[in-house]
Amino acid sequence: MNDNRPIGVFDSGVGGLTFAKEIKRLLPNESMIYFGDTQHLPYGEKSKEAITRFSVDITNFLKSHDCKAILVACNSATANSIEAIKEAAGEDVVVIDVISPVAEKVAFELREKIGVIATKATINSGAYKKSIRKYNKHVKVIEMATPLLVPVIEEGYANTSISKAVLETYLSNKKLDGIDSIILGCTHYPLVEKEINQVFEGKVHIINSPLIVVNHLIYLLGREGKLAAKDHAPTYDFFLSDYTDNFLKVSKRFFGKDIQLIEKRLDTQPAL
Repeated sequence: MNDNRPIGVFDSGVGGLTFAKEIKRLLPNESMIYFGDTQHLPYGEKSKEAITRFSVDITNFLKSHDCKAILVACNSATANSIEAIKEAAGEDVVVIDVISPVAEKVAFELREKIGVIATKATINSGAYKKSIRKYNKHVKVIEMATPLLVPVIEEGYANTSISKAVLETYLSNKKLDGIDSIILGCTHYPLVEKEINQVFEGKVHIINSPLIVVNHLIYLLGREGKLAAKDHAPTYDFFLSDYTDNFLKVSKRFFGKDIQLIEKRLDTQPAL
């Protein structure tokens, strides 16, 4: 049994494209609808109530486009709003977050000291520590907020002297001394993964969250009989709540130069 309906993916901005890119690579026959809530970014600085409201609005939008699955490609939304998102999506839509699959995998790799860098909203929720220790109570998890990274990346300053200075400042924090691996707990951060590796001089294992999450998505879609047919020609639609040049630049790099961005405001309420 096959299901050629699209997979919905959403984030506050360009970060979720790192996961959409992995879907395209591993599931080349799957159509996608991507929503970047650039009007309200960064989610990591918003209240739980605001993040939940934005996430439910987007979930309803993706559901109205008949998405068979929704990937919550935002750690802040996952950490604060996943239950509300699942409720809005309903039982017929496969919902996958970006924390649970990663936490389960690293917990069973028995790493001694895992670092997590993420937005304030994700770190304040303690989502990674709780999820990892649910599977392995002996793992030491060090969580640290790195709030400047999302604006730096969204403004197009990834892989520049600016991002390098920010990363060196954050990653030299003594809290991270002795970690043997690190989770990039924000979907924007893989866009500066090479820089992170350089700061750590290749001595810290960087967890490949997009690969882990998309492989789990493949498993869930296969279990539900919802994988697209092998001869299905995919389509990719990109919606933004506020147009940005950097989003266009990154999306074209991942999906080709002929993509079109559609601006779509889902509400008129101000960010909290």
